[in-house]
Amino acid sequence: MRRFFHLKRRVEASPNAEGRLKHIAFIMDGNGRWAKKRGMPRSYGHAAGASNFRKIIEYCGSIGIGAVTVYAFSTENWKRPREEVDAILKLFTDYLSEAEKSFSEKDICVRFLGSKAVFPAPLRERMEALERASTGKRQRLNIAVNYGGRDDIVHAVNALISEGKTTVTEEDITSHLYTSESPPPDLIVRTGAERRISNFLLWEMAYAELYFTEVLWPDFDERQVDLCVKDFYERKRRFGGL
Repeated sequence: MRRFFHLKRRVEASPNAEGRLKHIAFIMDGNGRWAKKRGMPRSYGHAAGASNFRKIIEYCGSIGIGAVTVYAFSTENWKRPREEVDAILKLFTDYLSEAEKSFSEKDICVRFLGSKAVFPAPLRERMEALERASTGKRQRLNIAVNYGGRDDIVHAVNALISEGKTTVTEEDITSHLYTSESPPPDLIVRTGAERRISNFLLWEMAYAELYFTEVLWPDFDERQVDLCVKDFYERKRRFGGL
């Protein structure tokens, strides 16, 4: 009985108890600055950020958020120093290895947003295999890698042209985006003090709520998620109406 009471309290205390927050997207910013403050190389910050990513994804699922999208690597990030790019891609490969071993234990459907064409064939095949293997899972995790919002729209339009479309609707474009299997994001959170979108989910965020925080991504913990969710429920979403 005591265990049931504690579980009941946890459910009642969930910051997402109303269930209206179905999709949250994170711009995970501040890894490099977090490392610099500690006198460490930027790769150290990216490793800390990757570890925190796993924790935050699991917490979002535990409070009933059905879809989470993370901005892991943009089409513009290729301009960064080769050493930093290699470190990020190494972390991405490590995540794939971890996911391949544990996906059967987790109720998470993984999708990679962005063109996979730039990646070596073995890495592409692993990404596609994980997507297939995790199909049908309850929680959706979108990992935006080699992703750009403008590129996503261009990709969708070109796909429609190849299908013979001469005119398109909003629904046509939405259904051909990399995020077509997910609901639009309700809340977009950017850590690290910057207040810009950086080419992220440009089409999908039309009516998303935006939340900016100075907390650097490696320090963004469960309490910070709760603060975001609380802020979301204090807003009135009008979607263009009154």
